[in-house]
Order: sequence, then C-alpha cells, then structure tokens
Amino acid sequence: MARAIPIRDSLDAARAEALHCRACPLWKNATQTVFGEGRASARILFVGEQPGDQEDLAGQPFVGPAGRLLDRALQEAGIERKATYVTNAVKHFKFEQRGKRRLHRKPNSMEINACHPWLERELTLIAPSLVVALGATAARSVFGRATAIEKNRSRIIRADGHAPDLPDVLVTVHPSYLLRVPDEDRAAAYQQFLTDLKLARPYLKG
Repeated sequence: MARAIPIRDSLDAARAEALHCRACPLWKNATQTVFGEGRASARILFVGEQPGDQEDLAGQPFVGPAGRLLDRALQEAGIERKATYVTNAVKHFKFEQRGKRRLHRKPNSMEINACHPWLERELTLIAPSLVVALGATAARSVFGRATAIEKNRSRIIRADGHAPDLPDVLVTVHPSYLLRVPDEDRAAAYQQFLTDLKLARPYLKG
C-alpha cells in the first residue's frame, strides 16, 4: 500500500482535496465529505464503514450514537481517542430517504474502491503501527478483499503475515452492530468488543 507522497503532502492537504472528490456518485446526495480526524502521529488508526446521518451533518467521523459508544468503549479499554486517528473506508454518507429520515445503506464494492485512495493516503501519511478495522466494510477496504469478522477478530494480524507494506491489523465489529444486538445479548457482545480493543492498547507506546 506504500506509495510516493507528493511534496508538501499533509493530512490538511488531503482533507481539502477530498472535499471535491467526485470518484463515485455518493457526493451528490451527501451534505459533505467526512474525512478522518485525530493525531497526525497516531500509533493506532481506526477505520469504520462510512459517516452516518449525524456525521454527515457535522462533517466529523464517529460523533453519532455509534461514535459515542466507541468513545465509551475506548475509555474503558484504556485508550484515549485523542491519541488515535479515526476515519472511514467511505467518506460520503450513503442513505435512502424515507420521509424525513435518512436510512443508512451499505456501500458497494465500487464505492469502497473509489474511496480507497483516500484511506491509502491517510495510512501513508500517518504510518500507524496498528489499524483497527471496525466491521466488514472497513476490513474489506484494509485487506482489499472480503474478510470474515468472527473468524478473524480478537487477535492481532501481523503485517509480515498478510502484507509487508501494511501495519498490523486488528479486526472487530463496528460499534453500530452493538446497537442492534438483542437486549439479552448486548452486555456479552459489548464485553467481547472491549476485549478486542484492549489488544490495541500496547500500540499506544509504539
């Protein structure tokens, strides 16, 4: 995934360019591009699926219900969000209008691939030690192929075992999944998510 970085390239420059991205049709209905944010020298980079309704309006990733759940889990796992970088595989909100509501729709392969250069650029500029793929879309974008979450979660996938030009990867569920789990299973699912996140904590020290 390594590539030549343009002279004077930076996250600010990439973010400014992404505002005008027209690589797929999603920009037409979205309010704005939602680029990643966080520490430019972060050792841990989180990748989600796409911005949701609140993220689309605010222009920031993970500020809605799933984002608040992620913040809570990170705090309990001993990871400061401000010490990390958080982004999405797809930078525009894909939705279906139902009356006044905008219902989330999953990005397709074309949309994920069209947006991949932005994630690639973020990875190159930040050079994290660990990427945490939150959900199937994030894992697909990181690995370049469909990746089973339950089969691959709860362990560190070492860079030398999958791609020498990528950092280590931790695969887990997207926090929005936890919001959909039946009430009787939610506590156990959340604890497993916490267990996964705790595997990332040692990477904060480099």
